[in-house]
Amino acid sequence: MPYLLEPLQIGSLTLSNRLVMPPMATSKAEPDGKVSKAILEYYNEKTAGGYLSLVIIEHSFVQQAGKASENQLSIADDSVVEGLKELAAIIQRNGAKAVVQINHAGSAADTAVTGVAPVGPSAVKNPRKGGIPHALTREEIGEIVADFGAAARRVKEAGFDGVEIHSAHGYFLNQFFSPLTNKRTDEYGGDVLGRIRIHLQVIDAVRSAVGQDFPIFIRLGAADYAEGGTTAADSQIAAKAFAEAGVNVIDISGGFSGYIVPGNNEPGYFAPLSAAVKEVVAIPVILTGGITEVQAAEQLLAAGKADLIGVGRAVFQDSLWAQKAVNALK
Repeated sequence: MPYLLEPLQIGSLTLSNRLVMPPMATSKAEPDGKVSKAILEYYNEKTAGGYLSLVIIEHSFVQQAGKASENQLSIADDSVVEGLKELAAIIQRNGAKAVVQINHAGSAADTAVTGVAPVGPSAVKNPRKGGIPHALTREEIGEIVADFGAAARRVKEAGFDGVEIHSAHGYFLNQFFSPLTNKRTDEYGGDVLGRIRIHLQVIDAVRSAVGQDFPIFIRLGAADYAEGGTTAADSQIAAKAFAEAGVNVIDISGGFSGYIVPGNNEPGYFAPLSAAVKEVVAIPVILTGGITEVQAAEQLLAAGKADLIGVGRAVFQDSLWAQKAVNALK
């Protein structure tokens, strides 16, 4: 059997194959962040036929101050749950499993969108967005951690199959992980274990909210590709700690480089990072980035670079991509 068509068991979650639709912002939510008809239609079209085993819903903000953009999905209060139930049901009815990615934009947020000043680990310029945030107090950190936990509870209440914590692409948790933006001298700064203290607290809050059997993913911006930024070695330390804390899947992407590797557009350009993480954890690892051909996906799995393959732009551009890919391998 082709590697891509092999099923995978992740705790209570059974995936029919190794093909994942990664989170991609659609900007199709209602202005208040609720699920819109356009979002329901979009995910229905992408998942029709059940050729994708797993869909990770675009990043959804856990509190108003963490909203990244206009028409972003919200997971910030209980009023959004009813609409999300409909979204989960459509994807599952089509034969895919559905996970929601929960996020806080931190210093990447814009006051024009949120109505409040951006926050972050330290009062230093955001390398991607340029804003200088308010440096959070311990008490304020605790409030955001609690909001991640509450968001995860809503994901489960809406009937999804798992939740993904977003720590990539220069957003809030990634800002704590990266030495480029985390200059703290308290227990939330310093070495890698200090910089991921907040991640471990978020994982604990999420696990407390969803129980032991609900799958928790974390998307890790595993390298900044910038001098003084995070490296694969940092991510090995972090990934090991996340697995020990009870995370079920690690989803690899870029840090302050975003979802690209500067100067590299080879299929699976994050493969050196996913392979490095796979060396130190026994849990499944997702690799996304520049994979547009089914044979590239198959080769990356065969080479042991990852356990699951995310195909983003190709699926975004062609809703039949997954169907063609699966049929090509049969």
